Amino acid sequence: MTQPVLQHICQVIYDSQIGTTIRESDYAFSIIESVHVLAITLLVGSISILDLRMLGLILREIPVTRVSRAVFPITWAGFAVMVTSGLLLFWAEAAKNYLNPAFRVKLLLLLLVGLNPLIFHTSIYRRVAEWELQHRSPWRARAAAIASLTLWSGIIVAGRAIAYF
Repeated sequence: MTQPVLQHICQVIYDSQIGTTIRESDYAFSIIESVHVLAITLLVGSISILDLRMLGLILREIPVTRVSRAVFPITWAGFAVMVTSGLLLFWAEAAKNYLNPAFRVKLLLLLLVGLNPLIFHTSIYRRVAEWELQHRSPWRARAAAIASLTLWSGIIVAGRAIAYF
């Protein structure tokens, strides 16, 4: 019986010299994993500031656009490092992750958390000038903020759970 194509690709990645080097190194995997966690801290921390502002829980006197302009450089830096380190971690454990249910949940949640700002920025945020000075954002903005906080929390939990499956 032949392996599914995606599983075969994961095995090839796993067996590659780079994957093997990362996996078998005394320090590489741990260092990359630490960088990944720090990048998630930057990313989720900065996104949380904007989400909590839209929920009216912090920085209520500061316009939403000002908060977003302040945090977006940090968000994008965290995102770039998180994706890079995450790909390296996957490279080292691709074959194991293919079958890992926690990894699959994490990927699904990453897809959903990526759709959330896409929908938000192409809908409610287009009219931000109408509501950004309000202490509480419109319900759709608050719903996007709650979805963001919930999805990122799920991603972090699923990421930690990968090690236990």
